[in-house]
Amino acid sequence: MPELHLEQVQRFLEDHLGTPITRLDAVGHGEWSQAFTFHRGAAGYVVRFSNLDEDFLKDRRAMAWSSPALPIPRILEIGNAFDGFYALSERAPGHFLDTLSAVDLRRVLPPLLGALDAAREIDLSDSHGFGMWQADGNAPHATWREALLSVALDPPGRRTHGWRALLEGSPAGAAAFDAAYAHMTELVDACPNESHVVHSDLLNYNVLVQDDQISAVIDWGSSLYGDFLFDLAWLTFWQPWYPAWQGIDLAQAAADHYASQGLYVPNFPERHRCYELYIGLDGLAYQAYKSRWQDVNATAQRLQALSQP
Repeated sequence: MPELHLEQVQRFLEDHLGTPITRLDAVGHGEWSQAFTFHRGAAGYVVRFSNLDEDFLKDRRAMAWSSPALPIPRILEIGNAFDGFYALSERAPGHFLDTLSAVDLRRVLPPLLGALDAAREIDLSDSHGFGMWQADGNAPHATWREALLSVALDPPGRRTHGWRALLEGSPAGAAAFDAAYAHMTELVDACPNESHVVHSDLLNYNVLVQDDQISAVIDWGSSLYGDFLFDLAWLTFWQPWYPAWQGIDLAQAAADHYASQGLYVPNFPERHRCYELYIGLDGLAYQAYKSRWQDVNATAQRLQALSQP
């Protein structure tokens, strides 16, 4: 979708809502949509626009999972706008997890791990499959192993189709991908064939924090069904991109958290490393699709470090 200007969005919202709006501002984050915050009276809202409605529909489905430990803002409307789609939702208070200092992150770790506990306990008996689920609540793969190994595929129907040919233009990136994928295949059999809700994008300005508590977990467009340790691996794989967090051992904090609950997590190191490799591989594919070659080089270096014996 072409970049939308504030005047266009203001006009659309006031025409659609039939009332003036105030404090309209562009959020500035988001890969597949453009987001804006605004007020209608005293209440705050978020409106997003995209060529695709799939992510908005997933957000609406995820609303049913909201709880005090895992707060998910309500989607109020989904409809058509600007030759695409819009989603109107309540605005949650707080600031982004990505912006926290080490001191603040340490304080918010218990509720963050509590939010992941709440996601792990969601009942998925009315859904089936593994991997990235669709708006109908079902996912395409028969097993979690199959979903993990599919990271090397580049089927025509995928949003990022063409990534592999683009990655071949970066010899370092392609070599790092193949080596990390080979390493991942050695670890994948340690991963249980269990289905839990995985957010799969906890950074990128998708978690809001207020008063040392999680105030919202937003944007479920990348959400998967699979092993709950995947979300921990998301945080640890990208942790080097957050210099303020370097002194925090997130994996050990999670292991201690599970032990305090009496939760036995077999093959923790192998599963955790397998998912870190998957996340880096998926990151390389996306970065190549977007032609973000500096990011490709940085992610390739991270994968190479993780692939060392």
